[in-house]
Amino acid sequence: MYWTLELASYLEDAPWPATRDELIDYAIRSGAPVAVIENLQQLEDAGEEQYEGVEDIWPDYPTQDDFYFNEDEY
Repeated sequence: MYWTLELASYLEDAPWPATRDELIDYAIRSGAPVAVIENLQQLEDAGEEQYEGVEDIWPDYPTQDDFYFNEDEY
């Protein structure tokens, strides 16, 4: 399983919190690339475990704090 910013961006608007099956269904309906669906299928299915956001699926997902962009300058 591998994630990139582009692949993870397809899940940003997913209906969080969601189970693995709900995320797979969302990815299919939203037209996400096959790689996103395959990554979701590789998640451990611990019953009805709820994922709260992309960070639960990809712990290294960069947040706004990871970028050194000063919004006050613009």
